[in-house]
Amino acid sequence: MFLNCHSYHSLRYGTIPLSELVIQAAELQVKSLALTDINTITGIYDFVKECKKVDIHPIVGIEFRRDNELLYIGLAKNRAGIGEMNRFLTKHNLEDIPLPQTAEKFESTIIIYPLENAPDQLGINEYLGIRPEQLSMLYLSKWNSKIDKMVILQPITFRTKKEFNLHKILRAIDLNTLLSKLIPTDYCTINDTMCTEAELLSHYQNYPKIISNTEAVIAECHFEFEFNTPKNRKFYTENQVSDMQLLRSLAYQGCEKKYGKNHKEAEERVEKELRVIDELSFSGYFLITWDIVRYSNSMGFMHVGRGSGANSIVSYCLGITAICPLELDLYFERFLNLNRKSPPDFDIDWSWKERDTILEYIFNRYGKEHVAFCGTNVEFKYRSIFRELGKVFGLPKEELDVLATTPLQNHDTNKVVKLVHEYGQMLEKYPNQRSMHSCGIIISEEPITNYTALEMPPKGFPIVQFDMHIAEDIGFEKFDILSQRGIGHIEEATQIIKENRGVVVDIRNPLLSKNEAAANKYLSSGNTIGCFYIESPAMRGLLRRLKCEDYKTLVAASSIIRPGVAQSGMMKEYIFRHNYPDQFEYFHEVFKEQLGETYGIMVYQEDVIKIALHYAGVPASDGDILRRAMSGKGRSKDALQKVKDNFFECCAKKGHPLQLSEEIYRQIESFAGYSFCKAHSASYAVESYQSLYLKVHFPIEFMVAVINNQGGFYRTEVYLHEAKMCGAIIHGPCVNKSDYVSTLYGKDVYLGFMQLQGIEQKLVDTIFRERKENGLFLSIEDFINRVDIGIESMKTLIFIGAFAFTNQTKNQLLIRAQIILVNFKPAHKQAMLIQEPIKEYTLPVLPRSQYEDAFDEIELLGFTVSCSPFDLLKTSFRGDVMAKDLNNYHQKTVRMLAYLIARKHVPTKRGAMFFGTWIDADGTFFDTAHFADTLKNYPFQGGGCYLLLGTVQVDYHFPTVTITKMAKMPFIADPRYNNTERERFATQNKLKEDISMTQRAPYPQAHEINLPRNKMTV
Repeated sequence: MFLNCHSYHSLRYGTIPLSELVIQAAELQVKSLALTDINTITGIYDFVKECKKVDIHPIVGIEFRRDNELLYIGLAKNRAGIGEMNRFLTKHNLEDIPLPQTAEKFESTIIIYPLENAPDQLGINEYLGIRPEQLSMLYLSKWNSKIDKMVILQPITFRTKKEFNLHKILRAIDLNTLLSKLIPTDYCTINDTMCTEAELLSHYQNYPKIISNTEAVIAECHFEFEFNTPKNRKFYTENQVSDMQLLRSLAYQGCEKKYGKNHKEAEERVEKELRVIDELSFSGYFLITWDIVRYSNSMGFMHVGRGSGANSIVSYCLGITAICPLELDLYFERFLNLNRKSPPDFDIDWSWKERDTILEYIFNRYGKEHVAFCGTNVEFKYRSIFRELGKVFGLPKEELDVLATTPLQNHDTNKVVKLVHEYGQMLEKYPNQRSMHSCGIIISEEPITNYTALEMPPKGFPIVQFDMHIAEDIGFEKFDILSQRGIGHIEEATQIIKENRGVVVDIRNPLLSKNEAAANKYLSSGNTIGCFYIESPAMRGLLRRLKCEDYKTLVAASSIIRPGVAQSGMMKEYIFRHNYPDQFEYFHEVFKEQLGETYGIMVYQEDVIKIALHYAGVPASDGDILRRAMSGKGRSKDALQKVKDNFFECCAKKGHPLQLSEEIYRQIESFAGYSFCKAHSASYAVESYQSLYLKVHFPIEFMVAVINNQGGFYRTEVYLHEAKMCGAIIHGPCVNKSDYVSTLYGKDVYLGFMQLQGIEQKLVDTIFRERKENGLFLSIEDFINRVDIGIESMKTLIFIGAFAFTNQTKNQLLIRAQIILVNFKPAHKQAMLIQEPIKEYTLPVLPRSQYEDAFDEIELLGFTVSCSPFDLLKTSFRGDVMAKDLNNYHQKTVRMLAYLIARKHVPTKRGAMFFGTWIDADGTFFDTAHFADTLKNYPFQGGGCYLLLGTVQVDYHFPTVTITKMAKMPFIADPRYNNTERERFATQNKLKEDISMTQRAPYPQAHEINLPRNKMTV
């Protein structure tokens, strides 16, 4: 009888989580229930499942609103009805057309109008909804004559008085107003709650026709949905037979190309995979992915196929991935097996510059009616909750900042803050808005509006109204079309190399991307700044600890640095065994046979499958179920218990002692959730090698490419430092030689205008256009004559050295610019300049120190270009020990002077600590550890140079200085200012640092993990 229910998917309106709405209905013995969230179908599929569990007849529909005005409610008679409403809503969403006052004439949808928006005429499938409190209006002839077309309308929005208050808060957030300024039409009535059907019907006992109409509507609505059938585009060609013929042909062509003729092992693996692909009807998925990659190749784009899809030799032969599964012993079952009900998963990366071109191809090739992005529900988060609620309750911005940026326990305890906390706790995990999934695309067989309405976010590609979990639940396999800047680094570097040196680098050549000798030397020393995935301080430290000198070790390093492996203690144990391979015993013979490459340690997700298969005798496909259950991808605790019981039963059948099996299961359980699959690590390692090869052989070009693609782990300054260490000469932006991004002429790097703070994009575009159309600027007068510019922007360009080509000092340029611009307004300046030649002045010699230039650079770029930050220090001391010598000072106290690059927060049981990354005056990187007790007295004080005192600990070839004291060192006074001390020493505070915060529980200590290093005796 409840034909108008809102869940919390009625964004910033409904207050009831979907499952709790159904539970409440079951408790009140409601027999039928309609979910009609506002302008969305987000929750209908979960709603149907939840209703089936408790034997409630589910009705699905949409409540159509325009600017908070209820227009009408649509109820689907069947699946066709949902499609009708989806298409109706999609048209208005995508074309940004307001919803009409009356609904379209639907065939499979029942429309219910509120009395407030009753049309003059009602169609066959149209009714008026009358609320209990409106029944008195039936004494008026206007409404009494329409009883034959009336149904019960009892909206559901909240459950309790507290939720009613939450509803009003949500409305205030949505309307961006104070709670006290809401008016009654902004929110629902106090009656929008659920009761028993008997209570509801008691209001209408004198109007049997209204009751019978409502029962008739309910009887007409039967939304049946088959969740278990695939909804993706079924075939790439016309049918599965021709799909498989094409896939087989492509796979064997690729197999011959990759392995040569008559490679028995490869052909057997191809055949095995094709059988599974055919049986699971995934040939279309493979071929569509191949088609997307084929298009990418035709455009000359570089892509990286990673994820579990790289476990497949068919994907390798099709060119989707670049990893040979035979070389790395990769299990196809990790990607696809007959027991795996979830869809396969290809993750494919493109450059961030080229991804939109790929997306446009997919939408055009497979039809806009069949393609859309997955949606995602953006929930209210800690900071947004406090900011939003604080605004609603009228708190000033200063208090909002405090609430959002300080821990809960440090908040004030006044009445308003208590209300913010109380309702904030209720809002946690509530959806706040719908957004676009970062990469997941759906390609459907039927028009996608048969399942969902579409919305158009600012990005420009339509999205469905449900997330990836619901998409998977109802039978969609998403295609992950990702972007990353690492590929942009590689692609642009090859272009710059060609332009600057005339050398063509075929970076996709596997001889360049695996085990290149010079690259291996850089790898083992951690000289990897700028290189994809291996440039962070933690990763560089790991490479040095391992003396990583080959591809397979890099593959392992890419996985063991992951949180799951590190947390389980297996990273530390791997480092030990790699360095001391004769000082441990394999835990069991199976570990030696199957995990010998990684010293008997489970490093990859596939290792779970290997141990389950070869130790317990569990089939590989069941081993993957075990892995998925442990990773949290299994939705049910019962499922995990089932696979656990099966594991021990299989172990017992093979005669293994229970104690031994329990320890092995404990090891599996300790790391399976967060590790990489081996194929994923291998894909990352290939891309890391590609970028490393470019850094080794073309370092300046590579660093310019990194900067132009907006960096990686570090800020621009760090990459410029690396370029300088490789021989580059760095210049500030120049009006003649710079573009928006940085440019390279031989070894001269001219920073791009994107780095310059305080210059409008419009002015930059004008400079480039004028230069392109009329040639280089000859002088400052020529520039001002050709470019419409104000005195402040002109000063900025002069201060940063953009007119250095004139060979005049900045002070001379400033005087000339002032003389020219002070008398001319933009409206008539150009005509005046053309009519009257510029008068020449004899200017005095106006010297300017390099320190003034350096402070200009800090102010306008955030870092120095013309000198080192060490040159600006008051002290001439540069440290007793330099970074290159630290390995000689194990367990000795050292005093060093260093410039702060980055610091990473790490939670420990003793409090928060930080790892620091620095460069010394030689430009060499080194690392420090700062424990919680030391940080209390010697905290970080922002970017700049510090004097450090600490003890060196050399851990497997890698030195770290554990800091006991540190102090930030002052710069000289800023010579540009002569006024207050504050001005003279303020500029240095604009130096930056990279800070990484970690939100996780502290890792356990080695004794808590107790990972055995010897055989277990039982």
